[in-house]
Amino acid sequence: MNQSTTLPTDRYKEKAKLILNANYFSSILMICLAPLCYYLLDIKEIIPHTFVIYGVLNILNTLLFYKHKKLIYTFLFTSCIGILSAAIVTLYSGGINSPFTFVLALIVFAGYISTQNYGRLHLFVIILFILFIYFHDVFHFTFRNVVPAKSQDSYSLIGILFSVYILGGIFGKILLTNYNNLYISKREIEKKNNENEVLLKEIHHRVKNNLQTISSLLNMQARNTDNLETKAMLTSSHNRVLSMAIVHEMLYAKEDLSKIEYKDYVTQLGGFLLKSINKSDKDIKFNIDIINIKFNIETAIPLGLIISEFVTNSLKHAFINTDEGSISIQIEKNDPTFYELTLKDNGIGYDTELHCNAKNSMGLKLIKNLTRQLRGTLDKTTSLGDGVTYIITFKEIQSP
Repeated sequence: MNQSTTLPTDRYKEKAKLILNANYFSSILMICLAPLCYYLLDIKEIIPHTFVIYGVLNILNTLLFYKHKKLIYTFLFTSCIGILSAAIVTLYSGGINSPFTFVLALIVFAGYISTQNYGRLHLFVIILFILFIYFHDVFHFTFRNVVPAKSQDSYSLIGILFSVYILGGIFGKILLTNYNNLYISKREIEKKNNENEVLLKEIHHRVKNNLQTISSLLNMQARNTDNLETKAMLTSSHNRVLSMAIVHEMLYAKEDLSKIEYKDYVTQLGGFLLKSINKSDKDIKFNIDIINIKFNIETAIPLGLIISEFVTNSLKHAFINTDEGSISIQIEKNDPTFYELTLKDNGIGYDTELHCNAKNSMGLKLIKNLTRQLRGTLDKTTSLGDGVTYIITFKEIQSP
């Protein structure tokens, strides 16, 4: 229960409605029971007076709620006078055999309707009180049954009917209404989620189409230029855009719109790059060893670009003097937080100092920047004739 709520939420309103209605009905019934017990059942002591006092105090308490708007105050006061009144009536109408012991169970039920903690507190207090009633002789307490013997059956009937009416006619009815409202809300949320899912799929589909359009334009420009350096730059940009488009295509095609199976993605990306770049039809094999893992789009795209840059560089430069080779891509999780990406080829390698100073090291700069984006570290090992190995430790970027 939100103790400081002045502008109630829907849940708060439903809880307030339940408690206030229970207060009104129980108070009116108690006031009506007082003359019935006094005149019809000939109960002249304690019990009818307790009914009237409870009813009047609880009505006043309920009316005060509309002034202070603090449901917690109303509930606590109702609980206190309810437990006290039920205790008095139970003690003076037969103790453990009194029909008003059922009312004690209703008080526990009302506590759980408010919050779980209040329900536990009520349960603990009521259990202690029932044990006290049962063992009151041990403590040398004596409580006289003020219900005349001739009226005890009628009094039991009234007590049981009162408990059943409060439980079924008030709590049960309102809880059923709340359940129906909850079911309707659930259906509406499911409907909106389905609509949002369709919309999100459509967005991924359109983004993929737009990226493919951009990629086609880059590819067209690359074919129409005779400048080899410009052609290489346009082709690289074409491949980078396509690596992003594949992510959106896979998200569009899958049921899970938040994450993609990364092994499938890398396999598809590697096949595309091999077909796009390996024009001389060299026997290049991909060894993909990726654990069963899904990455969100925030991680999948920069990681895919890193893999794309490495594979592109390997296909272009690693196998110049050979007709065969292999490129290995491995992702494993050896730490609760970090993943490890290992990229390796068995090509000719390169001179690290010359490569880092080269004007065309755009790919390496991009890999470094993307590694920082993934909050990771990059470890390179290479030498002439021994291939290239990149080990990148990274974290999955959490969705905003």
